[in-house]
Amino acid sequence: MFELSQLRCFVAVAEELHFGRAAQRLNMTQPPLSRQVQLLERILGVVLLDRTSRSVRLTPAGRSFLIEAKRILRLADSAALATRRIASGDAGRVAVGFTAASGYSFLPNLVDLARTKLPNVDLTLRELVSGEQVEALLTGRIDLGLVRPPLTRPEFDKVRVLTEPLVAALPSGDPRLEKDVISLSDFGDQPMVMYAPEGAGYFHGMLSAMFDEAGVSPQYVQHMAQIHSILALVHARIGAAVVPEAATKLHFEGVEFRPLETSPERPVELFVAWRRDNDNPSLKPLLALIEAQGEHP
Repeated sequence: MFELSQLRCFVAVAEELHFGRAAQRLNMTQPPLSRQVQLLERILGVVLLDRTSRSVRLTPAGRSFLIEAKRILRLADSAALATRRIASGDAGRVAVGFTAASGYSFLPNLVDLARTKLPNVDLTLRELVSGEQVEALLTGRIDLGLVRPPLTRPEFDKVRVLTEPLVAALPSGDPRLEKDVISLSDFGDQPMVMYAPEGAGYFHGMLSAMFDEAGVSPQYVQHMAQIHSILALVHARIGAAVVPEAATKLHFEGVEFRPLETSPERPVELFVAWRRDNDNPSLKPLLALIEAQGEHP
């Protein structure tokens, strides 16, 4: 089989139609250039160039092979460039896990930022609850997770990227909407759609602690894991709910939002997490973008 160096020698001679100029173009002497072309012809079993003491011309086979030789060299150069870019992190693929709520706020901004700053890095997006993301990070199914705390695995590094308040979600016409700010006591003995302990443990634990500390006992009529499902039940007038502020971007018909009067020490937090030993070259520049932006990239 022929070698790329032989193709480059042939292409140079075919384009220059002069061995001397072709040798100069390739920064080599003429005898080894001639030997490379002769060896290529011997491998192919055809004459590519008609040579006389005065001129060099392409044979019909040479004209046809020139097209293919250039294509092969372009592919080889492109493959080498792509490999170098992937090795340096300038190109490649990063698998990103995200929670439903992060898909309303942080994730769109991250995707837009990556497209602008890292156009050759593709993001593969996978919607997973935080617990599933931890498992996916451990097994290598995802490179990066947008997760809720707590995150205590020693294998992971993390950075907080978002904090946001909680808001009350109420069905249209609810008398509590007459208030500008909803207090926890407004949920006492009232039907409420609560987060499921399995699949939404972060929010379930947070709200349970808040209501317990306030001495308020809502009537939990349903437990759901996904915020859009919770808002659908609020729309159906099953009960009210407490959701992160990002959920207001869903513009659910028949659902209205009000600020929630809660302790400022209880923000909703979102972290970016990754395995410390992840060797995906494209992960490093993406993390650099995230960390440079701080919260709300």
